[in-house]
Amino acid sequence: MPTKQATYAEASIRVLKGLEPVKQRPGMYTRTDNPLHVVQEVLDNAADEALAGVCKRIDVTLHADGSVSVEDDGRGIPFGLHPEEGVPVVEIVFTRLHAGGKFDKGSSGAYSFSGGLHGVGVSVTNALAKRLEVTVWREGQQATLAFAGGDVVDPLTLVKVGDRRHGTRVRVWPDVKYFDSAELPRADLVHLLRSKAVLMPGVTVTLAVEKPGARDAETTTWLYQGGLRDYLMQSLVADPLIPLFEGEQHATAQETENFAEGEGASWCVAFTDEGSTLRESYVNLIPTVAGGTHESGLKDGLFAAVKGFIDLHGLLPKGVKLMPDDVFSRASFVLSAKVLDPQFQGQIKERLNSRDSLRLVSGYVRPALELWLNQHVEYGRKLAELVIRQAQTRQRASQKVEKRKGSGVAVLPGKLTDCESRDLLFNEVFLVEGDSAGGSAKMGRNKETQAVLPLRGKVLNTWEVERDLLFRNTEIHDIAVAVGVDPHGPADEPDFSGLRYGKICILSDADVDGSHIQVLLLTLFFRHFPRLVERGHVFIARPPLFRIDAPARGKRPQAKIYALDEGELEAALDKLRKEGAKEGSWTISRFKGLGEMNAEQLWDTTLNPETRRLLPVSWLATGANGEAGFDATAALLTKLMGKGEAASRRELMELHGDAVEVDV
Repeated sequence: MPTKQATYAEASIRVLKGLEPVKQRPGMYTRTDNPLHVVQEVLDNAADEALAGVCKRIDVTLHADGSVSVEDDGRGIPFGLHPEEGVPVVEIVFTRLHAGGKFDKGSSGAYSFSGGLHGVGVSVTNALAKRLEVTVWREGQQATLAFAGGDVVDPLTLVKVGDRRHGTRVRVWPDVKYFDSAELPRADLVHLLRSKAVLMPGVTVTLAVEKPGARDAETTTWLYQGGLRDYLMQSLVADPLIPLFEGEQHATAQETENFAEGEGASWCVAFTDEGSTLRESYVNLIPTVAGGTHESGLKDGLFAAVKGFIDLHGLLPKGVKLMPDDVFSRASFVLSAKVLDPQFQGQIKERLNSRDSLRLVSGYVRPALELWLNQHVEYGRKLAELVIRQAQTRQRASQKVEKRKGSGVAVLPGKLTDCESRDLLFNEVFLVEGDSAGGSAKMGRNKETQAVLPLRGKVLNTWEVERDLLFRNTEIHDIAVAVGVDPHGPADEPDFSGLRYGKICILSDADVDGSHIQVLLLTLFFRHFPRLVERGHVFIARPPLFRIDAPARGKRPQAKIYALDEGELEAALDKLRKEGAKEGSWTISRFKGLGEMNAEQLWDTTLNPETRRLLPVSWLATGANGEAGFDATAALLTKLMGKGEAASRRELMELHGDAVEVDV
């Protein structure tokens, strides 16, 4: 019996208001395995007060009833009426997404440096709590209010208490229905609090644990005066090979051409020749457990300085090529970066994406280590020996792989500019649209690990080309020979012993023509090299379509901002407006093609492994009717690329035509 079809009309569209989006999809805003991250949001606010220099104590209490409270002696959240909203500010902070004091980055801003600007923060904590109570001491008054499920249940009340006390206390009862487990992972919380104390020398951090029926709570206190050095030395498993390399540097008012005043980093690095390594990084006191561009800057600075020392003293044996991982693989470190406007990947801020942070950290670490090594040459030589041993071990492992390869040698295409490395873990080839773009890529690439193969014009549509006839096309012949794998079918077992690159990257313009070339190359790989796709060797590089030359605004210096598409362009302009830039004070350039980029721009935006955006290519997981992913992808490509599928393509365009913006 046919089911009644659901009505789809104007009333079917539901608008989520207030904190409803968080309750509907909590996993988009926080971790849902346990409530630690929502508690961390409150803790981060207290830490931001310490970062601003107005807080000397943070106290966390795990109450016997399952609630958690965080108290600081900072300035206290303002509780007067917001001039535009007409609602107490403290209520706005806990009930509105994308609201807070950290968006104000001007010279009079309350937070010059803070832990991120996604603007969700404690409002997410409130949305996912059965109850949340806030107490603020400020301006001689005590303000209290309470929420349940994100809604105000006890309105703001004020009591005079005198001028001596100031700060904020937040007590939260996480709602277990939003989390896999109601238990806070005690070890993770202790590690988090301890690291906050490390990063804030002179600030006392305490954890009190109440026991049911016990009169006194069990309290642990952390206060580090030695900062990063003390923390790293206590955490190392093995003794360091040489004394710790530590430093701290921040941009001054006279050095704001490239970075904002106050931006910079502090670091402590230990090199060990055995045992596990410790690696912890932070941005504005926020732990970035997945690393990011600040860690990449540390890696870049360490490698450049060590390689420079080895070259200066002629220590590198013949035939040994150094790679960044040869230096970094035996480095333990604690890194604390200070970034005015940090851009994180995702709402839980586990990875820093700010592109300028690589230059920021590397620019301070490299000269400091170069100076230190040349002042302590005996330690520099010890470190050089360790790094060279790592490189030799890596190269021997790579050579073993080479010996298992077949002995057949093909003549490489003349247009290919090859890389020096033969290590599949590192080397990659870029299939570049056009000779002019190929020239920029050749100049901007890393010669050690990156090869470039320019393609002239649009590649042949190979969806219905017989495999035996493929090599009639010069471009396809060159791709196959450069890659080192013969064309094959999905059921074949091709010989991968000749594979020359771990990553095969399609690099075309960011416009419609570039997208067409992408599709033609993806068609080639899916149809005639499917096992390369299956093994994860094929990628798409995403160059930007726009460049914004932004003026200085507040503490931010002049900058070049890149955007992939119209959406990112609008987001970047909105951000500039929030930072105080006048409308129209910026200049927008549209790249007509990769050939318009110089080598440095192409490296920064598209080639540099630490700052580029590289999309892995795979086939669909499953089709609309449940068919296997390979079959579903084949059906889709048949519709797009098949010669006899004009009617299907017309139907597809009629169905989705209104969603496409034509690039004329």
